[in-house]
Amino acid sequence: MRGVVSLRPGSIKTILPARSFAMRTMLAASALLALAGCAGCAGLPDPDPSQAWVDLAPSQDDSLHAVEVDEREWADTRYFQVSPGNHQLTVRYLFPVAPSNIGPVSEPLWRDCQLNLKFKDFSAGQKYRLQAGSIGFRPWAKLYDEQQNVVGSGEPAGCQRT
Repeated sequence: MRGVVSLRPGSIKTILPARSFAMRTMLAASALLALAGCAGCAGLPDPDPSQAWVDLAPSQDDSLHAVEVDEREWADTRYFQVSPGNHQLTVRYLFPVAPSNIGPVSEPLWRDCQLNLKFKDFSAGQKYRLQAGSIGFRPWAKLYDEQQNVVGSGEPAGCQRT
């Protein structure tokens, strides 16, 4: 069954049969999912071989964002890229505290924390991974090298409820 096209001055309108409503709904939903799924698809820049690259590794239920390098604001929240040597990285870590760690409540409590990680030996061309997690209310952060060795750990720099 084909749609009927109705022409009015200055506009074109297509009237579709009722059974194509499901198809339009599926197409609209697919387009929205593609756009939403691609919100972070801008792509990361290529790592500079003269710098050290730090990937952020949040887990499924939390978020981890790059905030500062050496107490200066960092523009991209998805990664760090630093010159070789000694640096302090600051991340923002949002995570849920399970009800079993709180008491007689049914919903998790969300914490918004900053963690500072100091590392003396960032090397040019090396990739690192910064991973964060929590035990109850206490957040932690660890820095891993390419061989998956822990080379640094972060310290909480303040938390609040969200």
